Amino acid sequence: MAALADELKSLPPALVSQLKEAGFDEEAFLALAATLNEGDPVTRRRTRNVVGGKVAPPPPGSVVKLPTEGSPEHARMRARGQAAMQNGELASCTMAGGMATRMGGIVKALAEVWDGHTFLELRLNEKRSIDERTGRSIPLWFMTSEATHDAIVHALEAVAGHEQLGVFMQNLSMRLTKDGSLFRGSDGVPSLYATGHGDLVDALRRSGLLHRFVAAGGKWVWITNIDNLGASVDPVVLGHFIEAAEKGAAVQCEVCRKEGDKGGIPVFAEGRVQVLEEFRLPPDFDPKSVDVFNTNTFLVRAEPLATTPFHWTYFEVEKTVEGRPAVQFERLLQEITAQLLSIYVEVPRDGVASRFLPVKDFDELARRRTTIEVVAKDRGMV
Repeated sequence: MAALADELKSLPPALVSQLKEAGFDEEAFLALAATLNEGDPVTRRRTRNVVGGKVAPPPPGSVVKLPTEGSPEHARMRARGQAAMQNGELASCTMAGGMATRMGGIVKALAEVWDGHTFLELRLNEKRSIDERTGRSIPLWFMTSEATHDAIVHALEAVAGHEQLGVFMQNLSMRLTKDGSLFRGSDGVPSLYATGHGDLVDALRRSGLLHRFVAAGGKWVWITNIDNLGASVDPVVLGHFIEAAEKGAAVQCEVCRKEGDKGGIPVFAEGRVQVLEEFRLPPDFDPKSVDVFNTNTFLVRAEPLATTPFHWTYFEVEKTVEGRPAVQFERLLQEITAQLLSIYVEVPRDGVASRFLPVKDFDELARRRTTIEVVAKDRGMV
């Protein structure tokens, strides 16, 4: 590690400044790098990445559904959600750090969904529609990455008539070789990467947006992916969470019924129901025993999001960069469910009511374009 420390000391000042502004922690970086020399890589990753202790399916009643439209409960929750929005208690935060690598390597937020409408434009139109309905400007924040920040800022500069927009960049780190030295590209420059959507909490705090929101009376933060237009702001879903928060919940996680999907699932582990990715599950646990999965859409109480001392797991991931193996450490946002009391609500994935319409590549976009267009028009995005 002395050699790696010397490499860090010799970094160009401009790169050091860039890393520091993006939350780079040299001490933590060196500590993670030191572990790469510990034993067999496969065994080491399994020990680091897999959760400890027994894992079981979530107890009955852990996953609930929203009340039926037209019911008194549905109307009550809608009224509570609408009132919270009108009172300025809600902010929306969209994760827009990804590059659409399977769509030609463009910035995902600026990818065309149909007829010139981009994901970014549709999110902005959703905000405009909400503002008109509530009579006030709802904060909308975008988490970017080093790869997407400038393009998104430039696109937003061309947008007129929008208030309460915020942009903040997630963390930045450097890839390593398997022996723990800096991985450098063919140009000799250290290879940079964003350290995962788990950066959202620290990066949002660093921006000051969250603290100012809480100070102004903000209570709820809605977190979504830029490419899932189904995960729109809904007063019923918000009202459901407000009522759960009054009983102690700090996070509401949306889940969908599985249809061959793989991803994070709610399980009982370490004394609570939390979301774990399949690579974190012990070998004796069958993920098929859980029939829903996490859509990466969360409602979170703003105050604990701003103040809780979260403890993050950095997962060791091997990538191929320029045809060579590289190691990077990433963290996942769903770890907030391991540290804050969380509830799980099953949402629809089909038709105009769908809240799960992600787009990862052109084939998926082609399959979902008609539904996305219907949903976007129904929810004021067009």
